[in-house]
Amino acid sequence: MDGTKRSNIKPGLRVNIVLKEDQRSGELTEGYVDKILTNSPAHPHGIKVRLETGEVGRVKEILEEE
Repeated sequence: MDGTKRSNIKPGLRVNIVLKEDQRSGELTEGYVDKILTNSPAHPHGIKVRLETGEVGRVKEILEEE
């Protein structure tokens, strides 16, 4: 699923995000969405979220639950 549309993202969803400091390397961080921080309905670089761990970044992938 697409991480650039706010409507696809809900709290509790498992996602891969890219943290601000990892934008150059593209390293992804996996976690569960705690809060959606982007107000607009879409963002070309991904919707900004806070994970349950407190990390903030933009959603690159929405992971399917096993």
